[in-house]
Amino acid sequence: MSFRFRFSWVRVAIPPRPSRIHLRTTDGALPRFCIHKYLAPQQKRFTNGYGGGPQLPSQVGPQPGQPEDTSESTVSRGSDRSSDWGPTLSKMFESAATTIVSLLVLGLAGYSYHRYYKYLVLQKMENAFKPGDPVLELAALGGEAPKAISENDDEHWIRLKEQQKIDAIVDGSDRGHYHLLIGEKGTGKSSMLLDAMQKVGGEGVSMFEAHADPEIFRIRLGKALDYEFHEDYIGSLFSIRGPRDTTALLDIERAFNKLEKIALRRRKEVGKPLVLIINSTHLLRDDEDGRDLLELIQQRAEQWAASNLVTVVLNSDDYWVYERLRQYATRMEVLPVLDLPRNQAISALIRYRARYYKEEPKLEILEQVYEKIGGRLSFLNQVARSKDMLPTCDKICQAEKTWFLNNCWILGEGMDDDVMDQQKYASAAMVLAKALVDQEKAQGSVYDPEIGRILPQIPLHKAREIMTRADFIKDYDHINIFTIDAQAMVRADSVPMLNAFRQICGEEGFEEHLQATLDRISAIESLGRTREIVAKDLIENIYQIQGRSDKGEGLRVSIKAKADDEND
Repeated sequence: MSFRFRFSWVRVAIPPRPSRIHLRTTDGALPRFCIHKYLAPQQKRFTNGYGGGPQLPSQVGPQPGQPEDTSESTVSRGSDRSSDWGPTLSKMFESAATTIVSLLVLGLAGYSYHRYYKYLVLQKMENAFKPGDPVLELAALGGEAPKAISENDDEHWIRLKEQQKIDAIVDGSDRGHYHLLIGEKGTGKSSMLLDAMQKVGGEGVSMFEAHADPEIFRIRLGKALDYEFHEDYIGSLFSIRGPRDTTALLDIERAFNKLEKIALRRRKEVGKPLVLIINSTHLLRDDEDGRDLLELIQQRAEQWAASNLVTVVLNSDDYWVYERLRQYATRMEVLPVLDLPRNQAISALIRYRARYYKEEPKLEILEQVYEKIGGRLSFLNQVARSKDMLPTCDKICQAEKTWFLNNCWILGEGMDDDVMDQQKYASAAMVLAKALVDQEKAQGSVYDPEIGRILPQIPLHKAREIMTRADFIKDYDHINIFTIDAQAMVRADSVPMLNAFRQICGEEGFEEHLQATLDRISAIESLGRTREIVAKDLIENIYQIQGRSDKGEGLRVSIKAKADDEND
């Protein structure tokens, strides 16, 4: 069967949807050809009577010889209108479903990462308290000696009575308190802590060095606890906001919160508290930031000591840390670490020399060594390692004397007024050193056969009265010229420093030089308080000026006319 098609030229407009063109055959059949796929790129509409627009006369109505089919065209138009919303609704539903699924996947992934990150933080911090510690590894590489070990260990050449107490603190036996180790530099505080950590293998213990800058303190705390302070957090990829940027104190508080969770878990599993050691606490500045940081540490230490979660150990060389902590301390225990007594220091030197130099030194030489350097552990270490012990002792004494003179020497009567503040600082130290030497002369040399030489000491309030200044003594303690112990007694920092005091105060003309310096400081201060009165245009031999000494009730000036002028 053949078909003949009749086409007419039509005008094309942009259609909003694919169009259909109904074509009629010569025998009256109505075949349909859907050519929308050819017309879809062309956004125009046919104006052939079926698509709208002006109609040609030859296109209106049925063709000649064909019956009019109105029902089919009406149904076709209705179906076309209903099909307009189908693709739109389908696309809307598809877009909504895609958005909802994407949000669900994003939220699930973000929440899963957030939970995993919290778990990872706690896991890393828990690993920081497992056996092995970077501080022990560094100490082993350094080969530190001498070591402070308990009395029942014969392999080490130095034994301290405080070692047993520190061992109980580090292994978790001593609980319910936090501890402050206070003593002069070089007395062996850090060595005892390292040895106690080595005995337990670093299990349950973490140690780090303090610093004056709170930011560096924060970084060192994070390294000791293996805590990154959310610096490696990538939750922002899932539109989850991490902790906001803030100060170092708030970061330290967050680290302590995480540590508390680990301590709670450990107490259930092991039954012992964690031990956090902060070494060199005296390096914190005695200012607002340093005091706030120390107060934060103390608050946590008090709370953890009450619940047996964490035992905090603070190691300090300076008295101001104890003075600051004592204000709010209820569970703090102070452990002073002093120099070795005479018998212990001499026996340690004998064993060390016999073990490493195969010699037995004479007792007279050992007595001279102890008289020069005392029982300071750091000095004994230097002397025991040297071939000639007495020259090494002289070098140590000379170094201490030089340090004192470089910081506190006085300039005498001819000093310039620009250095008056520094000379106040230096003269106060010299006055206190002279007071200690005079006290030693007055009471005689206090020497115990077992303990050794007992250094002269003055109560803190009396030392401030002698210096007439209350603020300098902490600075002297910080630069290791004088020391203040836990009983608030002031003495020379070491035996070599006391020997330097004796040599300086025993020099000829020292007292006159010190008094001249003090007089010069008084004169400069008096000059600053003096007001000059200038009388101008006075007639000669008419007025008299009378005054009193300024050392009495004060200067009084009066101007009077002479008697003969009054008669005139």
